[in-house]
Amino acid sequence: MSVNDETQRQLDAFRQDFVRLRDEVSKVIVGQREILDDTLISLIAGGHVLLEGVPGLGKTLLVRTLADALHLMFRRIQFTPDLMPADVIGTNVVVETPDGRKAFEFQRGPVFANVLLADEINRATPKTQSALLEAMQEHSVTVAGQTHKLSEPFFVLATQNPLEMEGTYPLPEAQLDRFFCKLLVKYPEANDLETILDRTTEAIDPKASPVLTGERVLEMSSVARQIPIAPEVRRYGIGIVLATHPEQALATSLTKKYVRYGASPRGLQSIILGAKIKAILDNRYHVARADIRSMAMPVLRHRIILNFEGQAEGVSADTVIQHIMKELPEDSLAAA
Repeated sequence: MSVNDETQRQLDAFRQDFVRLRDEVSKVIVGQREILDDTLISLIAGGHVLLEGVPGLGKTLLVRTLADALHLMFRRIQFTPDLMPADVIGTNVVVETPDGRKAFEFQRGPVFANVLLADEINRATPKTQSALLEAMQEHSVTVAGQTHKLSEPFFVLATQNPLEMEGTYPLPEAQLDRFFCKLLVKYPEANDLETILDRTTEAIDPKASPVLTGERVLEMSSVARQIPIAPEVRRYGIGIVLATHPEQALATSLTKKYVRYGASPRGLQSIILGAKIKAILDNRYHVARADIRSMAMPVLRHRIILNFEGQAEGVSADTVIQHIMKELPEDSLAAA
């Protein structure tokens, strides 16, 4: 599809800024290219990211470095079992006015930031976890009947340890669905470990410098939404999401056997937005089915709820998604 000069200029600038941001973060973060790309895609798409991995793999460092590479306000919340909702969103406190009277004044919590690190989010109780729900979806918080808007852009990057570890509280499905994608941080390879030692045990301590503003991130988000998607490609994305529901005609054998509930429409929206950004990065002005497939795993893995049989047999959501993409014909929705 041909594009005019102005659109081409916007797409070129998009790619250049994306690469600048990725390269700046890569000065500190070793390897993890796929994790980094998906995190930046989520940021530009206006979504939030859930990073899962055992301690010590650099999840917190990734968020800190990303905040360093952006001209944005950064806050960190260390989630613990005794953390209260007011510690996250803020609360009304009694203050004395100049004329000597008492009045309530809203004291903002750390959620009033552009980049929020919710560290070890599954160590806090569900009551505190849910304090982020309104902020993540509506970009606002309500305290004592008063709604307070958050600054844009607003990006939550939460880290969590695997749920089978002691002292954790699984995130409720409603909150999981607010995350644009869930990324699994894997253990680094030998070469990456060597580079990590070079960067962390020598005299030079690499730091990321700010390269993009919040306004530019919002502009990039607007550009990405303008990328067209053909009806048949969009239907392919719809087919993948429908195939995660065991009661649907497109459901595969693994879905029917192991899945209790499938992905929500919010998951489909995230796939399409992520695919549009993938297309720009691949120097295309249209979304391809390959873009849809590349976003399916990170976007859907936390939105598929396995039934008892699936949990008992140790089947993962990733296995179900891989089977869907393997078995689902590209024209599946039209055939159904």
